[in-house]
Amino acid sequence: MPPKKKPDDGAYRTLKKQLKEGAIGNLYVFHGEETYLRDYYLGQMKQKLLPAGMEEFNLHTINGKEFDLKTLAQMVDCLPMMSQRTLIVVNDYDLYKGDKDGLMAVLKDLPDYVCLVFVYDLVEYKADARTKLAGLLKEKGLVVAFNRQDQGDLVDWIARRFKALDHDIGTEDARYLIFLCGDLMTTLISEIGKIGAYATHRRVTRADIDAVATPQLDAVVFQMTDAIAAGDFDKAAAVLGDLLHMQEAPIKLLSVLGRQLRQLYTARLALEQRKGTKYLMDLWALRSAYPAERLMQSARRFSLGWCRWATLRCGQTDLAMKSTGADGEELLIALLMELAVKKGA
Repeated sequence: MPPKKKPDDGAYRTLKKQLKEGAIGNLYVFHGEETYLRDYYLGQMKQKLLPAGMEEFNLHTINGKEFDLKTLAQMVDCLPMMSQRTLIVVNDYDLYKGDKDGLMAVLKDLPDYVCLVFVYDLVEYKADARTKLAGLLKEKGLVVAFNRQDQGDLVDWIARRFKALDHDIGTEDARYLIFLCGDLMTTLISEIGKIGAYATHRRVTRADIDAVATPQLDAVVFQMTDAIAAGDFDKAAAVLGDLLHMQEAPIKLLSVLGRQLRQLYTARLALEQRKGTKYLMDLWALRSAYPAERLMQSARRFSLGWCRWATLRCGQTDLAMKSTGADGEELLIALLMELAVKKGA
């Protein structure tokens, strides 16, 4: 599998530069899964373009379901009041599915006082590079993708957020927080708030994180396989019991467990072939080294034969769960017992 291509962040860097220099343009498209950054920079645009107290007169919004070109044209023609600019925000309108010719006629002649931003949130942005509209957006505007951030940038951002709460956090603990809760800033910001409120000392510890953070499913399943590796079946069973008690669907849990076992198998193969974490990152398109390092550490405690057998048994259980009338929870519990017994044998 070839390495995953790094997303192009040129437009994102251009936006940051424009905001810093006070040179905000006329036309933007905001999309991408990192909604925290999208909302943050949209907020920055509002602060710089709209005088305090005049937002009601100079900020115009329209939702995609209510969108029509006549309404947009009226908003464009609305002159600013006691301000240099107006800001128009169009939420969840698919630019490429409506009247593209009519829309282009509006976008070609945007007045200098207008800043028009199309925001994609619930609707996925899918550009059609073959269309004239795509060419016009490239010529006249800026299409900004708010992508997940690299681990290094996230670690620095986490440290700044904790500092704002009068706390410090070490690099390794920040990496652990990302591993535990995922790498979306939208999710992390709420976890940082909980941990900051809980921690009693200036330095945030891993115990503070474990006490209040809500882990993502992949991290919980990793805890379960780690417990098996350590020979702690009671802990592994307790983790599975908690997941089932939270009414996670057995088929979903099995899917995550299966992926985890396949990753462990490839990590064990990498160790056998004297390959490092970079190989594992490329193979599984992992965005940071930390999960790859954790996989390699865990794989050292399993034999190659166990990893191969466990991957096969997980596939067999998946087939049984989908093709027989057997109870999903019972199949999952039986699989966990087999994994633990085989590991201890």
